[in-house]
Amino acid sequence: MDTSRETVDNLLRGRKAERVALMDSPWGDALADWVRQGYPLRKDYKEVGEDRWRREDGRWIEAEVAGEYEEPVPPWEHFGYDMVGIGPWLDVMPLRDYEEVVEETDQWEAKRNGAGAVLKYWKHKSGTPEHIDFRMTSREVWERDYRSALLEFDPLRVDIKEMRKNITPAVAAQKWVHFGHMFIWELMRQSMGDVTLYESLLLDPEWVHDYNRVYTDFYKRYFAYMIEQAGKPNGVWLYEDLGYKNGLFASPKILEELIFPYYKEMVDFFHSYDLPVILHSCGSTAAALPLIIAAGFDGLNPMEHKALNNDPFVFAEKYGDRIAFVGGLDTRVFETNDRDIIRREVSAYIEGMKARGARLVFASDHSISPNTRYESYRYALDVYREHMMY
Repeated sequence: MDTSRETVDNLLRGRKAERVALMDSPWGDALADWVRQGYPLRKDYKEVGEDRWRREDGRWIEAEVAGEYEEPVPPWEHFGYDMVGIGPWLDVMPLRDYEEVVEETDQWEAKRNGAGAVLKYWKHKSGTPEHIDFRMTSREVWERDYRSALLEFDPLRVDIKEMRKNITPAVAAQKWVHFGHMFIWELMRQSMGDVTLYESLLLDPEWVHDYNRVYTDFYKRYFAYMIEQAGKPNGVWLYEDLGYKNGLFASPKILEELIFPYYKEMVDFFHSYDLPVILHSCGSTAAALPLIIAAGFDGLNPMEHKALNNDPFVFAEKYGDRIAFVGGLDTRVFETNDRDIIRREVSAYIEGMKARGARLVFASDHSISPNTRYESYRYALDVYREHMMY
């Protein structure tokens, strides 16, 4: 049977694959719960300042003392995932290595990042940050305080050592290893904030173009450096949440004019290294599918089933000859913790995608929350393996 690397590579490049591949993303909270339900641990040596796992809530914190610490076996090892993310550890904020805690409680902390934005994070559970405050509210502020910091190459932005550490076991296991990072859309949201972003898309599109031009050049420069220093992966993920439950955050016309030219440029850059590229976008992406295809993406994730018009079967029928699909199984199926429902839905989804000729990596349509019990997820993977062969 083909290795994980060969299987995923065939799926993304439009070649015949022996089976449906596998990946997913359990929350840290889920892993902490699963450890209490029997998920295996291992010991790993940590230097002072390296991240260690905290059993109480599944968060990763800096080790204050060097030594061996327990942590969950990586899900890709335990569950046999075919895809493995290996970083990169890249500081993309204009002001490198900048973080200011502006408010804190026992439950959360609000931190200002290197683009001047304050985001509020839970301390003991997973979740997306709340957007609180932004300094980059005009092109003048961008040009005065932040733009120039992104123009000069700074190797200290990249943790090559950590990347090499992560790539070695995944390559040895013959997994499909990938770099993954947010790109311009998510960066704008975490730099200038949603209100300024949406206003600027209409009122100052030249600023949006300049921001995207600077950052696209930035990414190309640093990814080239990482490939040279840490080794070439098998592919790349770009994480960009373009939609919410009921549609896209911006019209297809605006996205086509201001965002997707830079996506295409970035995809072309990775293709020049012979690297397939997967776009991750939560929310409704149906209206953007023609743009995603035209930009040259090789795979789409996660096809959030709860969002408007996100029907993976329709996607497969319309676009299955041009793009692979990663995800698409309604994660609420796992959360039922009902074996009859899990068997029915997992079987129907995989067989339905296969019947439509889809090149599929089986995964949830978002990620796996603590509402899913460990044994339920293991059972879902048993069902997947019964149906995985093409």
